[in-house]
Amino acid sequence: MKLYDALVDKAESLALVGLGYVGMPIAVAFAKKGLNVIGFDLNKEKIELYRSGYDPTKEVGDEAIKETTVQFTAEEKELQRAKFIIIAVPTPINSDHTPDLTPVIGASEIVGRNLIAGSIVVYESTVYPGCTEDVCIPILEKESGLRCGVDFKVGYSPERINPGDKVHRLENIRKIVSGIDAESLEEIKAVYDLVIAVGTYPVSNLRTAEAVKVVENSQRDINIAFMNELAKVFDRMNIDTNEVVDGMNTKWNALGFRPGLVGGHCISVDPYYFTYEAEKLGYHSQIILNGRIVNDSMGAFVADAALKKMIEAGQAPKDSKVVILGLTFKENCPDVRNSKVADIISRLGEFGIKPVVVDPWADPEVAKHEYGVELKDIQDVSEADCVIVAVAHNEFRQLGLDGILKLYGGEKKKVLVDVKGLYSINDLRATDLLWWRL
Repeated sequence: MKLYDALVDKAESLALVGLGYVGMPIAVAFAKKGLNVIGFDLNKEKIELYRSGYDPTKEVGDEAIKETTVQFTAEEKELQRAKFIIIAVPTPINSDHTPDLTPVIGASEIVGRNLIAGSIVVYESTVYPGCTEDVCIPILEKESGLRCGVDFKVGYSPERINPGDKVHRLENIRKIVSGIDAESLEEIKAVYDLVIAVGTYPVSNLRTAEAVKVVENSQRDINIAFMNELAKVFDRMNIDTNEVVDGMNTKWNALGFRPGLVGGHCISVDPYYFTYEAEKLGYHSQIILNGRIVNDSMGAFVADAALKKMIEAGQAPKDSKVVILGLTFKENCPDVRNSKVADIISRLGEFGIKPVVVDPWADPEVAKHEYGVELKDIQDVSEADCVIVAVAHNEFRQLGLDGILKLYGGEKKKVLVDVKGLYSINDLRATDLLWWRL
């Protein structure tokens, strides 16, 4: 394992291409193990934030960024100093739900232009099975003039980082690793074993590793879609879904899934990568795409529930003050990518409602740029007619139901929409609110 030894001895460097929620924690982790690490990102503003000791992702924290030895740069030529290169850029979808490979193609071109013989390139970005071999490797070869398998090697190790999760971290989530041959797999496994305390799980080829990633998130998507469909039916039956789930979860083999808004960079995107490739091969998904349809409809479903409750309360929705607590795609995380709260806002907008949105975790500039939303501070919120608790940030949990009640004003009947099931039925019944829980 010549390259592994050279990295450990600091004779060679490791580089991360893409310093977001995935790439930055990996770069910091390798640097902690004493490796020479180059952290590259095209976003110069982000690089300056890291250099100043600020972690906009809140994944490792400001102190860890201040102390790290990662060499942050926006200059691609710095990659020529690295022989083990990890690509961890986003892989979003287009408006028609087809894969948007623009970031991974661009990263491959940059790496290819700066690739030196004897290197190993590992992709962590989520792609459909076959993408690394069919799309990425040809770009590396074209840009570098080198031959894969002869002059350089390639691997695939799907990211499993869960943004905002302080329990399941990079080091204690077993990592899938693969390489184009036995030699590259051995090197890749050894390098990742430096930072993965629970060890790595090698698979036989790149396509299998790519499939593992899209399938594990598709499985979660389908299970949540089942719960969301139940929520829609139980709403018509006047049955509280969370109470049903609480009862179901008393059985040993219950899976623990609950209804909710399914957004973010993985679960709501990866299934489309899988079905895209399946359809190219002549197979039309019977389950996965229908699960996506259900989950993509939940923002409008929640908004419609709020509208019905406002009308029931005697409010004129267009004239009502609606407050939404939370914009990020999940709790205690600043990531607003593909947030389904935006779908609630969009649906309300169809009825002339411009809600007040509060989120202490989201970056106000990002919220404005991505969704046209101007975030407000909760201290400035009053006289609400309808409050939609969309994201279970700790700050919102700590308010309790008493804190939520302080957001209302006036004499009209008030509405509370509890998307996350934060408040018990008994506590809600003890108020004079008109309430609805997903």
